Amino acid sequence: MSDRPNILWICTDQQRYDTIAALGNPYVSTPHIDRLVRGGVAFDYAYCQSPICTPSRASFLTGLYASTVRMNRNGNDVFPDDAPPLVTRMLADVGYDCGLIGKLHLASAYGRIEPRTDDGYRYWQYSHAPRDDWEVGHDYADWVREKGEVLGELTKSVDGVPADFHQTTWCAEKTIEFIKEERGGQPWLASVNIYDPHPPFNPPKTYRDQFDLAEMPGALFQASDLEQQQKLEAVDFQSKGKDPKELDINSPIVPRSAAPGLVEAEGPGGRDDRTLQAAYYAMIKLIDDQLGRVLQALEETEQLENTIVIFMSDHGETLGDHGLIQKGCRFYEGLVRVPLIFYCPGRIQEGIVSDALVEIVDVMPTILDFVGERVPPYVEGRSLLPILSGQRPPSEHREGVRCEYFDALDQPDETRATMWRTRQFKLCVYHGHGLGELYDLEQDPNEFNNLWDDPEHQGVKAQLLHESFDAAVRAVDLGPDRVGPM
Repeated sequence: MSDRPNILWICTDQQRYDTIAALGNPYVSTPHIDRLVRGGVAFDYAYCQSPICTPSRASFLTGLYASTVRMNRNGNDVFPDDAPPLVTRMLADVGYDCGLIGKLHLASAYGRIEPRTDDGYRYWQYSHAPRDDWEVGHDYADWVREKGEVLGELTKSVDGVPADFHQTTWCAEKTIEFIKEERGGQPWLASVNIYDPHPPFNPPKTYRDQFDLAEMPGALFQASDLEQQQKLEAVDFQSKGKDPKELDINSPIVPRSAAPGLVEAEGPGGRDDRTLQAAYYAMIKLIDDQLGRVLQALEETEQLENTIVIFMSDHGETLGDHGLIQKGCRFYEGLVRVPLIFYCPGRIQEGIVSDALVEIVDVMPTILDFVGERVPPYVEGRSLLPILSGQRPPSEHREGVRCEYFDALDQPDETRATMWRTRQFKLCVYHGHGLGELYDLEQDPNEFNNLWDDPEHQGVKAQLLHESFDAAVRAVDLGPDRVGPM
């Protein structure tokens, strides 16, 4: 057995922080994720560096902010050849057998298979999304065809893609295939990138039926949210502010002809926040079940004790909060705060829920630190190993966390915005719009009372603007290494 641990790195897509039973959500069912929480370290205040897929993934794979690595948008032609190496390339170079299962999304997959960069993956099972609009190269669609079905037909059903043919299930099966390969003691890294709980919110009916709409908690919403979203309407987002009973859901499970309301609609539900929550939690339940299969395979192959499991997401989902659905240029907790759990019994602490402010850009240096590799000096993330090992208190890591949105979506307005969040306050600036948000998260954790224009908080606002600007300047790419004094 190698002294270096294997790495099972699971990244879901668009999963909020508050979707795990062991961390306080009584409406979901996540026994296998709960096992990771109980046996490892969960970071309850982990923040993505952009609320959009590509810039977020570029950040945690390189250890750099998206603006530093020049990967601010979805839909990019390529990943830059001169960008610092991905952590998977670095691990492959020191002897790890690296496998990709699911999406990579460092470049656009629009109408094509995403072009690969020098990513270090030997094993490659690709599925950008559960769609069947590529002629060749979509491993998940090929798997569905091998099982006698056509993915394009399955995705049209209001009953969702059956669990046996689902992309989440395929991810688990290909992960199990990879971890069972014989390597003669060579350590491995499996990067498992599940598409759910991303839209179109169409879980298998057998899973959706496990969640009663009437028992769902509903979105975080006050009538004043509609006025707030109207002020921000020019700022990029994938939906417009609406009453959560009438959300702009575009999904096979809630057809466009469906009427607003909880149950008075065609298909399995209405166009409201509780219908959306039930579907969202159902997708997470399927993820959890498939995680259980992967953990069982690790136990059966006697690899679990030598594998560090990382569970996280690239960004969250508004899920009806403040009248919004999906993602874009906002920085509400449900959109930018994500799950982050490390599990490796015997090598890290167990049963710790950290309230430290952390960024998912910290994952890359943590992985290098954990396997004994030097963290390059250019890396902007900070290793979490001192907390994982108990050398630092679980509440100490960063004074503040930052998130950025620089023209990330294909929207009419080229919005640029930044977020700076301290223990007490969150500052959001929509640059060029003369707009911003300021929340006291101790007094207003649900972010209903925008203090941006409040006279009594102008001093706090000025201080946070100063801190946010300093953090942005510190993130600037300084260019090539210095080799001399002049």
